[in-house]
Amino acid sequence: MKAQVFSWPMLSRVVAAIFAGYLFTYAFTAALAQLLPGEPRAAMTIATWPAFVVYPLVILWAFACTRVRLVWSGLLLASGALLIIGFWPHLMRAWS
Repeated sequence: MKAQVFSWPMLSRVVAAIFAGYLFTYAFTAALAQLLPGEPRAAMTIATWPAFVVYPLVILWAFACTRVRLVWSGLLLASGALLIIGFWPHLMRAWS
């Protein structure tokens, strides 16, 4: 029996893990930097530290999830919410 070499769901998980995972980590870092007290530069530096743990965990979750659709929807919805939190002050200044 011949082994299956290519799989669209696996490729989708790889793309979700790498690119959507990076977007999620970026949004998480931006949101955390907005929520931390203190000087913005110091908050951004401190918010970057957990990203080294969050990104590998997101990659692991993308492959542990039972459905590819759940991976994509979870990452994109969570990233959208975190991006709104992280960039809300910038959006308000741009709209004013």
